[in-house]
Amino acid sequence: MKSTPDHDEAYGIGELAAHYGLATHVLRHWESVGLLHPHRDTAGRRVYGHADRLRIGAILCAKDAGLSLAEIHTLTSAPAGPARRTLLRERRAALTAEIARLQAQLALVECGLNCPHEDLLTCTTFQAIVSDRAANGARPAPGRDGPVA
Repeated sequence: MKSTPDHDEAYGIGELAAHYGLATHVLRHWESVGLLHPHRDTAGRRVYGHADRLRIGAILCAKDAGLSLAEIHTLTSAPAGPARRTLLRERRAALTAEIARLQAQLALVECGLNCPHEDLLTCTTFQAIVSDRAANGARPAPGRDGPVA
């Protein structure tokens, strides 16, 4: 479904790309994979409206959340149903795991910053953090198949 630009808001590809700090080829690519459907003027140039501007913002937010372009396509084209909910549940689980991993890293860094011991390895709080990590074994890093180094 092609978007139609609002009569009071019409953006060229360069203007809209610059607004978001993107290269124009990014918007062309998103169009080629079905994420954008700009209107064409009589000369065949892309013309974007307010709805396109919002959609680009939504795509960028979804990318910030770690979704792939294919997942974003599913998210933005699927009716409010199982496909969208499944995708969002899976992403929520991945984000929750990543947040837990980052919180553990932050705890270690904060322990080191606040530790009064000259040798960090003699700190009982630091030892507890390391022991907990050792007890849980190697965990794969996001996007990797092997253990975290």
